[in-house]
Amino acid sequence: MSEHDTEESTARPERKTGTRRALLQAALTLVGEGRSFTSLGLREIARQAGVVPNAFYRHFRNTDELGLELVDEMGITLRRLLREARQIDVSRGSILRRSVRVYLDYVKANRLQFQFIATERSGGSRILRLAIRTDVTHFTNEMAQDLRTLGRYRELSTPRLQMVCGLVVMTMLAAATDILDLPPGQPLLEGEMEENFVQQLHVILLGASKWQEKDPH
Repeated sequence: MSEHDTEESTARPERKTGTRRALLQAALTLVGEGRSFTSLGLREIARQAGVVPNAFYRHFRNTDELGLELVDEMGITLRRLLREARQIDVSRGSILRRSVRVYLDYVKANRLQFQFIATERSGGSRILRLAIRTDVTHFTNEMAQDLRTLGRYRELSTPRLQMVCGLVVMTMLAAATDILDLPPGQPLLEGEMEENFVQQLHVILLGASKWQEKDPH
């Protein structure tokens, strides 16, 4: 094989990866312009990405498959970041505040992805709604598992601990919209929102620590 052939075989996968990424980003860009993801056509996405429509089919069977990759990609990254935040400096008692800061920074750095999630949680594609719901379950279960590992809320059964973590995750999702609506260059407003977010989660976790495992009736 010649040097030219070697370079060409190396460049081909890189071009393929670049095209796939361009299609994902094109869909997010269109959503960021106020479009509903379910209203997007593959030709429109391909045009935004600067590729021919046939190139779309070399990466995704349809737009739902592209949307599923966006959901999965964001979920994996965010779960990893929050897990790392929960496992550092446990003795300092700053897990909650650090997790909120990590989440807030991640939302701001990935505005289009969260705008996509916010609209598709109640959007027109049942496939994407179920995927987001499944991702929320993954968040909930991983958080409950981490809290068990850290020795927190030992008095709660696993189903109740998962219920508490579910409340935390749903509060985080609700806060994402407020974070996206923050005007730029307003550190005091952002600080107030962050503190309010911390207190909301603190109330949930405080309630969990006082929850007695008995029938209220």
